[in-house]
Amino acid sequence: MAQEKVTYENVMRDLKARKFKPVYYLMGDEAYYIDKIADWIADNALLPEERDFNQTVLFGSDVNAAQIVDAAKRYPMMAEHQVIIVKEAQNVKDTEPLERYFKSPMSSTILVMCHKNGTVDGRKREYVKAIRDAGVLFESQKLKDRDLPAFIEKYLNERNASIDPKSTQIIADYIGADLHRLVGELNKVLVSLPESNRRVTPQVVEDQIGVSKDFNVFELKNAIINRDVFKANQIMNYFDSNPKSGGLYSVLPFLFNYFQNLMIAYYCPDRGNRDAIAQWLEMRNAWGANDYITGMRNYTAMKVFQIISKIREIDAKTKGLDNPNTPPEELAKELIFYILH
Repeated sequence: MAQEKVTYENVMRDLKARKFKPVYYLMGDEAYYIDKIADWIADNALLPEERDFNQTVLFGSDVNAAQIVDAAKRYPMMAEHQVIIVKEAQNVKDTEPLERYFKSPMSSTILVMCHKNGTVDGRKREYVKAIRDAGVLFESQKLKDRDLPAFIEKYLNERNASIDPKSTQIIADYIGADLHRLVGELNKVLVSLPESNRRVTPQVVEDQIGVSKDFNVFELKNAIINRDVFKANQIMNYFDSNPKSGGLYSVLPFLFNYFQNLMIAYYCPDRGNRDAIAQWLEMRNAWGANDYITGMRNYTAMKVFQIISKIREIDAKTKGLDNPNTPPEELAKELIFYILH
């Protein structure tokens, strides 16, 4: 029988039900969920008066596997559990003592291994199996760009606030998939909302996060989709004057993603139907498919193919390939001109 996928939601559900496991191995490229789980255990697994003698934080760069095991084998003092949190667990080199411990862990110990910026070597099958048998092996993966709007909406809804689609996209495009930074900005927005009006609008985003509601990557995309040359150049000039608001490095992945999906949309059997395109592109919201219907009216499939090639060329130039000295702002203007003409 296939093993059930371990998700952040089901890990947190069990923790809040106080169904503790002896081992939590938290790994992956997204630090946000690793920190959320580890912080919850640190704050809630033990009573405040139990923590002084029963909660230990270790760093993988300062201890070896044998020392971690020695700490994990201690019995709690006047408490049901002890908690051992190992930060920077990716720096623990010799895993053999840990593998032996995972095969017979202490039921009174909650051992939390925080392995960031990577995962356990998949070739160490016995080690991986021992972790799974002992408790929880959780991989925290980076959210894809298309999943950021849903994350933003859910985060705000859980805190009794709402947001319109434009504001959601502006925030997602401006901040990107750094969830720690994203949550920090959303918290700033939440604090600013009055109790009488808990809705996030483009004006709120501009006031609290600092990204213009009129001159941002979201509006640039709209201008390009509609082939509005004047508006697109206005926005690029604004980016030149306000480098923190946008620029080539934020525009490139955004435009590549759009035109790549536009190319895929051309293969949709019913490409005039918004719902069909949304399903074809695996979009969460059908309203976003309107951008691709408009794009297909304004750009031929051959032009889209050429634009994708141009984006790749400009991306290579930003890395110094065949480009000794052209600055990013000039490359950006070259790209936008090519797309619109």
